[in-house]
Amino acid sequence: MNIIKTLSQNKVAMVGFFVLAVLCLIAAFGPLLYDGSPWKMVQRPFLPPFENSNYLLGTDTLGRDVLAGLIYGTRISLLVGLVSTLIALLIGIPLGAYAGYFGGWVDELLMRFTEIFQTVPSFALAIVIVAIFEPSVYSITSAIAIVSWPPVARLVRGEFMALRNQEYVLAAKLNGQSHSNIILREILPNSLSPIIVLASLMVATAILLESSLSFLGLGDPEIMSWGYMIGAAKTVVRQAWWLSFIPGLAIALTVLSLNLLGEGLNEALNPKMSGKREN
Repeated sequence: MNIIKTLSQNKVAMVGFFVLAVLCLIAAFGPLLYDGSPWKMVQRPFLPPFENSNYLLGTDTLGRDVLAGLIYGTRISLLVGLVSTLIALLIGIPLGAYAGYFGGWVDELLMRFTEIFQTVPSFALAIVIVAIFEPSVYSITSAIAIVSWPPVARLVRGEFMALRNQEYVLAAKLNGQSHSNIILREILPNSLSPIIVLASLMVATAILLESSLSFLGLGDPEIMSWGYMIGAAKTVVRQAWWLSFIPGLAIALTVLSLNLLGEGLNEALNPKMSGKREN
């Protein structure tokens, strides 16, 4: 409750939360309330925004409704960001936990394995993975998850190394609790704060990665996303600026909101940060 109260007092974080809440509502109910297909040609191409009341944001190069594409793209972009982050957490947390808790050769082995994925730039590795398995929403989500888990593993490892010698952990060992019990019930709950903050920032990074891949033509050609909309309009930026500007603005607002919420969570979950802010 104290965390919620602290977060609610942070006006900047609440702005980010409000924008994300609106985007989630659009993703959940937008396609149901707005009866328009993002693929259907409904008007002449390059119809400017606000010129036709039926198509407020105009049409694209093929005469498709830009607003419909934006609404459907919200669902895909958020879904890719959330699912890829969840997969990355499911990979990174166990590896980091075991490395930090056991140390020794287990730590060495798991960290060398982690470094293999960090030797190649994340974006380049994501491009290779998507190109190998053919562009689809599944390959894009998997590629983003694969390049995103190493920072999670390193963060969790550091937290576990700092907490494994605490008194409550040593007491649990003396009581004969298993290693799994100690990891899941004693150490992990006390290391969740930085993980939650990192996860909120990872969603923003995942959305940017998906948009970048789609811009390069590696997006799923059968699914509308913000990145796909920008990529489809890159050759007509001078002729129809709104086709790139509108989805680009949606991406910028989403990423900014996630960053603001992440900073707010960091202050709410970190007493030292909260103290500095109050002073």
